[in-house]
Amino acid sequence: MFKDFFGVTGLAFRRGAIGITCAMDFRVIARAFFLPLLLGLSRAEQVKFIDCGSVVGTVKEVNISPCPSQPCQLHKGQSYTVNVTFTSATDSQTSKAVVHGVIAGVPVPFPIPVDDGCKCGIHCPIQKQNTYSYVNQLPVKTEYPSLRLVVEWELGDDSGKDLFCIKFPVQIVS
Repeated sequence: MFKDFFGVTGLAFRRGAIGITCAMDFRVIARAFFLPLLLGLSRAEQVKFIDCGSVVGTVKEVNISPCPSQPCQLHKGQSYTVNVTFTSATDSQTSKAVVHGVIAGVPVPFPIPVDDGCKCGIHCPIQKQNTYSYVNQLPVKTEYPSLRLVVEWELGDDSGKDLFCIKFPVQIVS
């Protein structure tokens, strides 16, 4: 598998006066050097967050992809993957996400494509003491202003209590 991917089958050996030389196809060089670079740029970054009131859950980790540095720079017209790993302290048949951008202390609704947590990596019903990985998209509309803000992301259980509530800083850029 690696042999074909890195183009080892495309190597050509030539015997010269000095010894054996190896000529590699450009595709081999591109795969060997540029692919790891691209993978590194698109990897998920664990971000610093503040728990803002996770009543019936405990957040273990928050990752955003792509986010090579913090605060995450969110480019207008792009979408970002948010992954929250949490442990539930309750049983729940459903879960619903609500996201706000907090600008100068004022929460402004930040629409997400899917607000049903059971369709975002969580297999419902949610069970007490189990750990879950919630994954959703954060689309950044082109009409959003360029500014720094705090994203507040809540996932509520079927009684409206927060399985998690997190805040993390971002910067919207062109």
